[in-house]
Amino acid sequence: MKQLVVCYPVEDRHLRAIQEAAPEYRLLVADQQTIPDLIHQADLFVGHAKVPVDWDRVAARGRLKFIQSSAAGLDHCLAPSIIDSPVVVCSASGLFADQVAEQTLALLLGLLRGIPIFYRQQQKREFVRRPTADLHRKRVGIVGLGGNGRRLAQVLAPFRVSIRATDYFPEHKPSEVEELLPHTELLSLAKWSEILILTLPLNASTKGIINRSVFEAMPKGAWLVNVARGQCVDEADLIEALASSQLSGAGLDVTAVEPLAPESPLYGHPNVLITPHVGAQSGPRYDDSTRLICENLKRYLSGQSLYNIVDKRLGFPHPSVLYLPE
Repeated sequence: MKQLVVCYPVEDRHLRAIQEAAPEYRLLVADQQTIPDLIHQADLFVGHAKVPVDWDRVAARGRLKFIQSSAAGLDHCLAPSIIDSPVVVCSASGLFADQVAEQTLALLLGLLRGIPIFYRQQQKREFVRRPTADLHRKRVGIVGLGGNGRRLAQVLAPFRVSIRATDYFPEHKPSEVEELLPHTELLSLAKWSEILILTLPLNASTKGIINRSVFEAMPKGAWLVNVARGQCVDEADLIEALASSQLSGAGLDVTAVEPLAPESPLYGHPNVLITPHVGAQSGPRYDDSTRLICENLKRYLSGQSLYNIVDKRLGFPHPSVLYLPE
């Protein structure tokens, strides 16, 4: 019997829904300890393997036909052998866009309004007024305008900011963005941006792409928020830009190595806010994940077009196929 391997936190009701969507498949439930072995028994895989998996062996065996990730980023499974294989891959891009937008706002407003500094004062029972900065009417650049970036632009627009962005598909400009540039125009965007927000995927071309040249191009005293992947940023260059005050501060939901090492100087910087990769967390996360998984399972098994089907060479879906829940 064909088998469907599930690897994300599920309850019985989620499994019932998945079984209903794929009635001809036997369900195998994995966790992060068992997924490296169980993945080799999968014809279909739904979820997210956070631990190393021998994807070369998976591709060579030829049994796995379909991956529906429960995560937006696909650096965990897009090994070269999977990219070169016929395995169909779909992401969860856009599924948690509301939560990522909220996390971005929390980091950004916290930095601009001096929350890290004022919190340290509170711990010392000090009551001292210090300067703050504004979000309203700032120039905001968004790097990567997928599901998360597009939702973020909608959320930021009421602050009367000017928004520009870069993306692989610059022909799909939403109304909230005044100019959508090709991804090759990153430095041009950096020169314009008083705030630079990262919502791009991690792949071979984006690893370390936010580096000294980008920081030096930004206006002195600009701000950085990263809700994408930590390895998109050269962390040594970021630390240098903060130390020189080229950047006023940074909000980081992700770091190059997670967890961030206790000795990292990022912890001690007065204008750095760090959260432990919680941007996509939400109460109904697994209900929402299951809804997308079941919809795409039904579509895949009936030969219909798929939500969030990924261009495996790029590592993300085209904007026209994004799953954007109401």
